[in-house]
Amino acid sequence: MGKVRLSRKALRRAYQGLVLLSVLALAPMTWAWLGSSGHRVTAGGAGWLGRVPPAQAALVLGAGLYGTQPTAMLAGRLDIAAGLYHAGKVRALLLSGDNSREDYDEPTAMRDYLRGKGVPDAVMVLDYAGFDTWDSCVRAREVFGATQVTVVTQEFHLPRAVTLCRTAGLATFGVGDDSSRRLPSTTYVYAARELFAAAKAFADSVILRSDPVYPGPREVSLTRVLGQPAA
Repeated sequence: MGKVRLSRKALRRAYQGLVLLSVLALAPMTWAWLGSSGHRVTAGGAGWLGRVPPAQAALVLGAGLYGTQPTAMLAGRLDIAAGLYHAGKVRALLLSGDNSREDYDEPTAMRDYLRGKGVPDAVMVLDYAGFDTWDSCVRAREVFGATQVTVVTQEFHLPRAVTLCRTAGLATFGVGDDSSRRLPSTTYVYAARELFAAAKAFADSVILRSDPVYPGPREVSLTRVLGQPAA
């Protein structure tokens, strides 16, 4: 059988289709980067702490456990959050993670770790239903009544986290941990996944406006920490 030859018109259409697919694939990442531009900083650089505006609370997102201990990724986030609190940049810490089963409790492990960093229990609020970034952001506003947060996560996750929280209606600044210095292999794997995670984030927050897995009831614990009257 002879070889099938594609016409120039068919080749041009195939090329245009590939370009379109590439643009669509990159659009959510562009959305996340533009939405967070000017609202994020990487911890550890010269003068980084001075660039972080004061906020009601640091929203610390879960990042896994080894048994009952935070992973190295999560410990990096918690160290930054403790630094923000001790520097007077935030008045409370909202610890948002997964407690979907009895033997896995991210928020409690986060609180216990921060105790060792000198953070008092009285300023820590635990969100046991922060199953993903969008849920954590929406619950911070709708369940805990936050209006202004500093979200703390890894640098590669920061654009998505900041943009999602801002889309959820929170005045948000973000501080990122440059985990590539300590955990290069793990960081690069997670960073590569951001392409797909950004697409899901865009769908959840912009297209579907998805509700959290657990949208309520309203909590007053953060309001009490901040000394504000309950809404």
